[in-house]
Amino acid sequence: MAEKRDYYEVLEVPKTATAEEIKKAYRKKAIQYHPDKNPGDKAAEEKFKEAAEAYEVLSDPQKRQRYDQFGMAGMQGASGFSGGGMSMEDIFTHFGDIFQGAGFDLGDIGEMFMGGGRSRGPRQRRGSDLRGRVTLTLEEIATGCEKKIKVRRLIECKDCHGTGSADGQTETCPTCKGSGRVTRAQRGIFGMMQMQSECETCGGEGRIIRNKCPKCGGQGVVRAEDVITVTIPAGVMGGMQLTVPGKGNAAPHGGVPGDLLVLIEEEEHKDFVRQESDLIYNLLLDMPTAVLGGQVQIPTLTGDVKITITPGTQPGKVLRMRGKGLPRIDQYGRRYGEGDLLINVGVYIPEKLSKDERKLIEQLQSSPNIAPGAADKKNFFRNLFGI
Repeated sequence: MAEKRDYYEVLEVPKTATAEEIKKAYRKKAIQYHPDKNPGDKAAEEKFKEAAEAYEVLSDPQKRQRYDQFGMAGMQGASGFSGGGMSMEDIFTHFGDIFQGAGFDLGDIGEMFMGGGRSRGPRQRRGSDLRGRVTLTLEEIATGCEKKIKVRRLIECKDCHGTGSADGQTETCPTCKGSGRVTRAQRGIFGMMQMQSECETCGGEGRIIRNKCPKCGGQGVVRAEDVITVTIPAGVMGGMQLTVPGKGNAAPHGGVPGDLLVLIEEEEHKDFVRQESDLIYNLLLDMPTAVLGGQVQIPTLTGDVKITITPGTQPGKVLRMRGKGLPRIDQYGRRYGEGDLLINVGVYIPEKLSKDERKLIEQLQSSPNIAPGAADKKNFFRNLFGI
């Protein structure tokens, strides 16, 4: 399955976009790839659905907060609409207010077909996102931590202070007169229309540089090695993606920097298996301790503790130490308690015995309390296997 694109990239908005800007961007995409405008075009239909899915997440403040923190991993298991899995009719039903009753009149449509000329000025570029990964121990996940990631990224050119100009001077683009866009007439499904597109002379920026900075070649950015500190919240899981705003590649000519997307990986623990916020520990008792009871030492993430084994403890029993697991976090990354440490009890049956040990076991064989009864058998298998 193809990896989904970043929702902000789909709608072509910065991560600082307001709700109204997100709505306008979606309207534009919806018209551009509407099935009526692109009959039989499967690629356009997929882009139409992709835009609907992006808008469904970014228009919901809670879902947007979760997506900003955890990326696509934070959307797994989330209830609600998924644009990629709905029919075109479902999308129109779900977002009908975008096209009707939400101030979306013919003037809005005309503005979108015109490329948004009344509201869009010179283009402000955005730097690309970078990806990194960190591997965490369960101890680090339990408390949260800071990690340093070394990356090579584009940063602002110090010689020209990001302007790209050796002398700090830029000129108004003669082609677009500083607007960053050019207009041309084109015949469409509604007759002749004026269509706007990005100015090729200035790349949509509205300004051009005559005397380019020799260090960055006029781009305003250079590549360098950087060390970025990432704050890891407690309770994260492998597969989650954290976003460090503004720590991606710098954008040319003082634009908006991209983000650093950090994938979380978990290091395998020598004692525990993780089950969401709970930890599982397998305890193997010797026969005397299982029969007679006693105290055994158990590891936890904060140090060893002693627990009491009651006489006659059966293999398959699960002991629970409350609050000794990992922090519980909700779908928005908020902490709301701790998980438990679950101790699976097993009993070791020796395979090799000395003569004296064998005699002791043989003497016990005839004892009335050693052989299991019918009720013991039934309870044992019910507790161990649930049958």
